[in-house]
Parts: sequence; C-alpha cells; structure tokens
Amino acid sequence: MMYWYGSGMSGWGYALMTVSMILFWGAVIAGIVALVRYVGRSGQPPEASRSSQTPPASQTPEQLLAERFARGEINEDEYRQRLAVLRGEGQRTNGQARPPAGASTR
Repeated sequence: MMYWYGSGMSGWGYALMTVSMILFWGAVIAGIVALVRYVGRSGQPPEASRSSQTPPASQTPEQLLAERFARGEINEDEYRQRLAVLRGEGQRTNGQARPPAGASTR
C-alpha cells in the first residue's frame, strides 16, 4: 500500500475540474443549438438572397421602381425614363417615337 497525503487533489484540482466541466457542457449545448438552427432553416433561403428574388405579388412595378430609386440603386434620370417606359409613354415603334398615352396624334 502506498502512503499518500490526503486525497491527492488540492483546491486547484477541484477548480480546474469544475471549469473544464462547465466548458465541456457549454460546448455541447452550443453545438446542439447550432445544429437545430441549421436544420430548422435548411429548407429556406437566407434573408439576403430572399430579397433579391421575385417581389411579393402585392407590389406593382412602379412601387418596385420607386423602392430602387429610394435605395439609391438608380438615379433620377433613370427613374423617370423607366417610369415612362412602364407607363407606355414615349416608346418607339418602327424607329419613331410614339406619343405619350392620352396625347392626340393630329
């Protein structure tokens, strides 16, 4: 039989064991949470790519164009030009400019 002094583990041993157990269980719980979040959204596209897909059916093309102008994606001249195209104003037919809708052709 060997002659040991006490139980062989000091206060630092107990502290290290407690800290390592907390870190281990924290890593296990974080892994489970990450796995559940990943599996839960695997069938859905991320938010960033969802906004670049087709717009909701309730938005008109003019509203969508206004949003792009508000975000600064297009400038004022491009906004007005595209808005005129959407409304059918000033479109060309056979190389000649078509008068705006509602204007007389005389």
